[in-house]
Amino acid sequence: MSQHAYRISTLTGLALVVANMIGTGAFTSLGFQLQEVQHPLAILILWLLGGVLALAGALSYAELGTVIKKSGGEYTFLSGIYHPLVGYLSGWISLTVGFAAPVALSAIAVVEYFPYGRLDTTWTSLLLVGIITFIHTRSLQASSNFQNLTTLLKVLLILALIVTGLLLPVHSGSDFGAEGLLVKLQSSAFAVALIYVSYAYSGWNAAIYIAEEFRDVQKSLPVALVGGTLLVTLLYTLLQFVFLKHNSPEELTGQLNVGAITAQKILGERMGKLFSLSISLLLISGISAMVWVGPRVTSTMARDHRLWYRFRTAPDEIPVRALWLQFAITAFLLLTGTFEQILIYCGMLLTLSSLLTVLGVFWVRKDAAFRNEKGFRSPLYPFFQLLFLVFSIGMIGFTLLKHPVESLMGGSNLLLGWLSWRYRDKILF
Repeated sequence: MSQHAYRISTLTGLALVVANMIGTGAFTSLGFQLQEVQHPLAILILWLLGGVLALAGALSYAELGTVIKKSGGEYTFLSGIYHPLVGYLSGWISLTVGFAAPVALSAIAVVEYFPYGRLDTTWTSLLLVGIITFIHTRSLQASSNFQNLTTLLKVLLILALIVTGLLLPVHSGSDFGAEGLLVKLQSSAFAVALIYVSYAYSGWNAAIYIAEEFRDVQKSLPVALVGGTLLVTLLYTLLQFVFLKHNSPEELTGQLNVGAITAQKILGERMGKLFSLSISLLLISGISAMVWVGPRVTSTMARDHRLWYRFRTAPDEIPVRALWLQFAITAFLLLTGTFEQILIYCGMLLTLSSLLTVLGVFWVRKDAAFRNEKGFRSPLYPFFQLLFLVFSIGMIGFTLLKHPVESLMGGSNLLLGWLSWRYRDKILF
């Protein structure tokens, strides 16, 4: 399915980043964070810090993307910067869990937030992801239009919830006092909670996976990555403030549907259910964004390695087979995993991949092949890069210590990727 006549705009790139970022994490991860950190002010600092780290990543990726100018994300970057094996393993992460796992989590959240009837979570999620996958096999313009519309509606809904929550008086909410704050910020629990926040902010790099599909990648990519990240950081922090303003930490700890709980509390049961329905439907935007960009990594890998030959497409074609491969992996995760396990397991691997990519900025700046390339340059270099690296290493370390089972799952995934690398030049299916 050739797309010669159509290229996406800066607005669509911005919508793609915002849609990728604003998903399940915005409405679900607060309950898990409160299990680690029972301090509302520390939670807000956590979300601001998550936004700063996402911005540091977005600035670094914008620099790499406007210099390298190829789709495929970390797979393309790391293959050129380090070694094809490193890029391949990063692509393997994207192929197996990087997009399929967040899609699975988002689909679960859609069903959990749906306030009417008792829908079967697994099978309803599978049906939903199947329908969205089918839409993205049609045309690039259909994908673009669907993404722009659903993202606009999602942002308007979040703004409505934020404004309503800020204006309405508090009946029983959280105490935002600073007592004990420093102890919380220095605790290992704060570092673990940052993993959940990092997952909520994941998606700030979405536009790099389709760099070749922009009309003007030099201008559009930095606006999409940096602008989208700044907008989402503002919305996220205000949204979590509204959740905590109207609920005590005890009411939200361990809860998956914190948005629905808050909506019903401040708007009443009837209006709260309508708001929950809106949240449920508009989480579809995030699923759509991830379903769109994920298969681009697979198709890029398929151009380089015969193992993935059947998923090969030209740069201007829709990767239909790769779309359905991602659907199959998502279905597997939905049928076998739990929400929290998938979140931690996926988050650790994505952090590792992003860490290596941001580290690559130092290499690109020194490499003679890229020195004369005109592109975006990250401000305050190397401050943002070092900040991102320090916190990423810390999060990976705490994940290894606090969640050994999920860490072992991540290690097993990389081992499988290495084994498939050995057969990369053979056609096995």
